[in-house]
Amino acid sequence: MIRFLHLTPGPDAADVRAAIDRVVARGWFILGPELEAFERAFAGACAAPHAIGVGNGTDALALALRALGIGPGDEVITAPLSAAYTALAIMMAGARPVFADIDPERLTIDPRAVDAAITSRTAAILPVHIYGQAADMPALAAIAQRHRVALVEDCCQAHLATCEGRPVGSFGAVAAYSFYPTKNLGALGDAGLLTTADGAVAERARRLRNGGQTDRYHHGEFGVNSRLDEIQAAVLHARLAWLPRWTEARRALARRYRERLRDAPVFVPPERDPGHVYHLFPVLSEQRTALQRHLADRGIETLIHYPVPIPRQPALAAERPAACPVADRVCAQVLSLPLHPGLAAGAVDEVAAAVTAPAAPRGGTAVAPD
Repeated sequence: MIRFLHLTPGPDAADVRAAIDRVVARGWFILGPELEAFERAFAGACAAPHAIGVGNGTDALALALRALGIGPGDEVITAPLSAAYTALAIMMAGARPVFADIDPERLTIDPRAVDAAITSRTAAILPVHIYGQAADMPALAAIAQRHRVALVEDCCQAHLATCEGRPVGSFGAVAAYSFYPTKNLGALGDAGLLTTADGAVAERARRLRNGGQTDRYHHGEFGVNSRLDEIQAAVLHARLAWLPRWTEARRALARRYRERLRDAPVFVPPERDPGHVYHLFPVLSEQRTALQRHLADRGIETLIHYPVPIPRQPALAAERPAACPVADRVCAQVLSLPLHPGLAAGAVDEVAAAVTAPAAPRGGTAVAPD
């Protein structure tokens, strides 16, 4: 059987074990030296002046918005194709999510749709670097500058990705990361972090993650309890050293998929930038259900990211979301094939052969560019 991914430590197991043992031996578990060391290391890897570790990626997004002063009465334009937590984070900050449709090839938010969605209430644009591919950040940055709104990057699936040679997260005022166990850099539980070049924003984010405390037991403003703990910070710091080689492994497997799927009856979203880090490898098929069953019958595990566009989620109904027809089509057709650093090249060949096999459902090219 070809599993979709493996979450148990592999070549990094000794480093992970040593990191955990070090924290346990020290007996300091919250807001300690391990978190500070990881924050410095991750900030350095991202070329960001400040990094603030928090409980999870959703909190990172919500606190990023709050640290910028965005809240009730504000609108934040974001992508309809993502985990729903992107929009829920906007709502947690008290703002209203507004959805702009996606580019049919890049699958990230379409700058033209963003420009059309700007209103007097728009406070921020929040693009999602979905599946590990950067959104069109130069275009989005130009729109944000022209309309004088904040740019906040959802980098939860794009650790150390780049856009035109520049690190994602460096285009906006703040960037948010998730270290959920399935991510390219994963913890052994929930974990998140935000980065910024603004010292005042970083200082406020640190207060907000710790109950709004200005100092011990003195709460200057309404904050939350969202702190990246020492064990997760130590594990992430240990694994950060492995991330570049894991990323190269993902890119090599993705190249192999692209070569083997040239004649397959699916649409493979093109790589628009060599800085793509391939958190996932999605394909689109008009016969997705049949294709997924066809692969399962051959012992190949696949997943759907994501079956329901965020504007179609019942939890968002009260926000009066606009229609996003490209996202609707993509969510009806997308299927993620196995791709992780431990996947053998032969497994990629087997998956691709099964997708291309005469018995595979014939779905055409699915979503085509406008």
